[in-house]
Order: sequence, then C-alpha cells, then structure tokens
Amino acid sequence: MTSFIFNELNFDDHEQVVFVSEPKSGLKGIIAVHNTNLGPAMGGCRMWNYASEALAVNDVLRLSRGMTYKNAVAGLPIGGGKSVIIGNPKTDKTPALFEALGEALERLGGRYITAEDVGTSPQDMAHVATQTGYVAGLGSSGDPSPYTALGCFVGAQAAVKHHFKRDSMDGLTVALQGLGHVGFDYARRLHAAGAKLVVADIDAVALERARAELGAEVVGVDAIYDVDADIYAPCALGATLNPNTLSRLRAKIVAGGANNQLATDDIGDLLRQKGVLYAPDFVLNAGGIIKVCYEYLKKPETDVEAHVREISDTLAEIFPRADKEGRSTAVVADELARSRFQR
Repeated sequence: MTSFIFNELNFDDHEQVVFVSEPKSGLKGIIAVHNTNLGPAMGGCRMWNYASEALAVNDVLRLSRGMTYKNAVAGLPIGGGKSVIIGNPKTDKTPALFEALGEALERLGGRYITAEDVGTSPQDMAHVATQTGYVAGLGSSGDPSPYTALGCFVGAQAAVKHHFKRDSMDGLTVALQGLGHVGFDYARRLHAAGAKLVVADIDAVALERARAELGAEVVGVDAIYDVDADIYAPCALGATLNPNTLSRLRAKIVAGGANNQLATDDIGDLLRQKGVLYAPDFVLNAGGIIKVCYEYLKKPETDVEAHVREISDTLAEIFPRADKEGRSTAVVADELARSRFQR
C-alpha cells in the first residue's frame, strides 16, 4: 500500500496519509495532510460513494494539495489537508460514523482540522465535535457556502473587469453548472447584478427553483459547454475542463466554485491559447475556508467579508502578470501560493 501511495499520480510530497476504519460504525475513510508549514492542516470532509478505494485516494490527495495552495494564497495561517469518507451521503450517514471520524482526528493530535464539504453538513460536524475539538463549521452559523459564493462573485467581477474592460455584469450571459449551496447563491448574486443565467444540474428541483426565482434558462448537463456565454461557471465536481469540453467551450471567462477544475495541468495553457481567461479555482473559491478559519481561530466574524473580498485583489495581481509573462493564470497562481507556504 505504501508504494501505491508514493506512486499515485497526485501524490505531491504529502506529509501524512492516514486510512481510518471503525467496523461498528462502518467508517472507511482517508485523511491526507499535505503541508503544515503555515500551520495545522485544514480542509473539509467529503463523503462520496466512490467506486473504488483508488478513486478515493486520488480524490483526497488532489483535494488536500489544493487546500494548501488555497489557504496560502488566501493569506491564512493554516496548512492544507482533506478527508474523505467512502459511502453514500444520502443513505449511509449515522451519528456514530462521524463520532468515529472525530476519534480518528483526535488521535492525530491537531495536525488536521476538518469542516463540512460535499456530502457533509454542519450537523455532521457537530457529531464529530463530540469526540474532538479539531473541527470547525459547526451549527446553523457554520455553513461557509455563502462566503464561497461571495468569493466567486467578486472574482468573476475581477475577471470581467480585466478581460472585458467593464465594471458591470449587466447583460452578460453566464453558463453555470451545479446549483448546490454555493452554485445557487452564486447564481443569485449574478442575477442581482444583471447577468442572464443558463444553468445545468442533475437536481430537477434546483433547476425549477432557478427558473422560477432567477429567470434562468435550463439546459442538459452535457449541453452547458456548448452555450454561447460570456462566462462558464463550473460549480459542481472537478475536472470539467478537459480536452473534450475545451474544444466545445464558447465562453471567454471561466470563473466557478468547483475544486480542481482543470483535468490536467496543461489545460490552463490551452485555455490561454484559446483566448479564455481562467480565474484559478483555488483562488476564487477560498471564501468558505476563510470563514471556517476565522471561526476556528476565534477571529471576529465581522472581518470575514472584507477578507473574502480581497480575492478580487489577488486576481488583479495574477491576471496582468500572466499576460505580461505569456503564461497561464493557473501557473502564476500556483507560484504565488508556493512562495507563501514553501520554506
């Protein structure tokens, strides 16, 4: 198993990868600590019905690495980590499952701090908190998704200003993929700013709500790439920008909340060659972890929004530098992050 981890494509000098199992609750999970140079690793717990253990390992390695870069570029005093639970979040959740996860975190002694993510909720984190203090995003005020959506919105504004040389989103068309907590709040902000929405999701209820409340046009999940839009906003799972979709993409800006949007590293440069401005995902979607970090460190919540809005300043640094150097925004963003977390 060790050689499997070290040779895994997404292994990136991770400090620690821990497999956790608790038969009574049925917990099967993986915790990945990528880097703790800036502080304890922090990142959410994802619950997903992975088809294989290998896919779960791949996901947790990618996501934990992404958290290191996200936390560093956001100017937070924390490192990057992630955890995944293998299971169906709609049918396999029990309090005991998350209590067992809490016991596993306690054994790590604070090297990794968790919070909610895809497939988990603040209520689940409350069960984790019965066994450990190394958890954030608790209770009714713990949902970080509004701040993630805010970061996406101000980031999209920065991209529009840089690429289209305009301050307003009025009349722009946004092809938005994924209407979960982040995606819908992001869509709401775009609609309020005057953008026309074309949306796709597998959830029929969410689609109808977007149609009724936001006047959105609905298209099929696969058809979203073909929409004649100004902005493509991926807000579902990652790797939606790949050789197949890239050839179909008609938008001039990519600005969405999903993690790991580029299927491979070269996609960033291919977007640049295509004339598409890519707002790096880990810069854009950092609002949630900013909120969670402030909560965990007991910093004033009144300061969270101002910190999230600094995402636009970071992008205003990345975009012109990428233009000047003729490199992709993804590469420039990676370098900015590494300059902050590497010793």
